[in-house]
Amino acid sequence: MPLFAARSLHHRPLAGLALLAFAMLMSFARPACADDLTVSAAASLTNAFGEIAKAYETQHAGTHVVLNFAASDVLLKQIEQGAPADVFASADEVTMDRAAGSGRVDASTRRDFATNSLVLVAPISGIAPAALGDLKQERYKRVAIGNPDSVPAGRYAKQVLVDAGLWDTLQPKLVDAQNVRQALDYVARGEAEAGFVYATDAATQAQKVRVALNVPTATPVRYPVAVVAGSVQERAARSFVEFLFSAQSQSVLARYGFSPAQP
Repeated sequence: MPLFAARSLHHRPLAGLALLAFAMLMSFARPACADDLTVSAAASLTNAFGEIAKAYETQHAGTHVVLNFAASDVLLKQIEQGAPADVFASADEVTMDRAAGSGRVDASTRRDFATNSLVLVAPISGIAPAALGDLKQERYKRVAIGNPDSVPAGRYAKQVLVDAGLWDTLQPKLVDAQNVRQALDYVARGEAEAGFVYATDAATQAQKVRVALNVPTATPVRYPVAVVAGSVQERAARSFVEFLFSAQSQSVLARYGFSPAQP
């Protein structure tokens, strides 16, 4: 029995997202140590940034990198509500545009450091769709997608479905997730027959899901990073941003399936 029921994204309550953002904000209530460098990064960066943070700490003795992962919009909401953050790495340009436009980040430090691609995945033991239109078939009862109101991967997926004329038709099947990793988990656990995630996320569950389709997006999936305005660790924050472009960090990102961002 699935743990949830599919429902239209047009009718999702926003209260859940607000409560999530508040709960995550409260998780920062502990006093930050003087040498903590807080990096708020998109959920799809979890594995790569975990390794990059350790490498940064090794080269910068005394600095402890505190990683905070969530959907990009949720992270920005935390920053807007005063949660401590020194570096913000988003999974799309739209969210970073809002952060820069509202003065939440130092726009002069903004740079794209990686790219990704959108894919449609299915459980390894299931029947993979051969085309997007196959999602209309009865066998695909639930299709996981990041909430387009807060998850960049969901926004990319929604635009693809709109362009394909499938968005309205698939509404009853769509299961919204709080971030791209949750969408992946729904498919990996067999609670959804298909789902839209990034290629890098699919690779982390290769024994449980398979890529059914590479899904071209009208807007390239680019990852921008910037120093948060008013950071108490501005010097270290700038240093971490620079470190993302080092050969070591770019090698880690490549190993997890990311591609370098072109100037």
